[in-house]
Amino acid sequence: MLVHPQFDPVALQLGPVAIHWYGLMYLLAFAQVILLGRWCISHRPWGGWTVKMLDDALFYGVLGTILGGRLGYILFYKPMDYLAHPFDILKVWEGGMSFHGGFLGVILAMALFARHHKLRWLAVTDFIAPLVPLGLAAGRLGNFINGELWGRATDLPWGMVFPQAADGMARHPSQLYQFAGEGLLLFAILWWFTKKPRPVGAVSGVFLIGYGAFRCLAEFAREPDSFLGLLGLGLSMGQWLSLPMVIVGVIMLRWAQRQSPPGRT
Repeated sequence: MLVHPQFDPVALQLGPVAIHWYGLMYLLAFAQVILLGRWCISHRPWGGWTVKMLDDALFYGVLGTILGGRLGYILFYKPMDYLAHPFDILKVWEGGMSFHGGFLGVILAMALFARHHKLRWLAVTDFIAPLVPLGLAAGRLGNFINGELWGRATDLPWGMVFPQAADGMARHPSQLYQFAGEGLLLFAILWWFTKKPRPVGAVSGVFLIGYGAFRCLAEFAREPDSFLGLLGLGLSMGQWLSLPMVIVGVIMLRWAQRQSPPGRT
């Protein structure tokens, strides 16, 4: 039985300013978008992107991630709590971000970006999609460092005790499952899939299918939120929010494959 190493959540203390590992993971996520995006611009010119466009898209994406992630958490997970205490919405330092909210925020941000640059919306999301999974991996690594979002009880050899759970039970290190699935493996799939031009919308469809499927699988090992528990059909909120992604992704991929010739992604 393993025990979570209880990392110090503060990576660096500069006088009164504390820099947390989780914040650094966000910076790492945005930095890798720049690096991978510039590589794609140089080595996959069929996308038609420029460095200036990438910088603008990152600005839109950061806003969409933060605002959407916060609002998504409020609406999907604790709407009544925040309705009763609306000023708590501003207390972002207390945590409370939702991937699905951030995802919707980025989708809206990319729609605004596409409109501003007179681009096809799906062509924009096709370019951005392969740049996302390693950022998600960084976020899950931040969750593991913080010892949060632990998994369900298990007797497997790699089960880990998270002192924050306060029950002494060995649990799945589900943060690492998500790090591997929706992070590294999804990145590998998308990076391979985008080695050549694909019909517009195909890459976005593969992303939706891949993320939704990996998230649904990981949720079987992840402890449901204590204030929600399992919902209908014994599924968690994360699974109910991810299943539509798979369905839409399949529809989008089939639609894209019918388009000819392959468009720019």
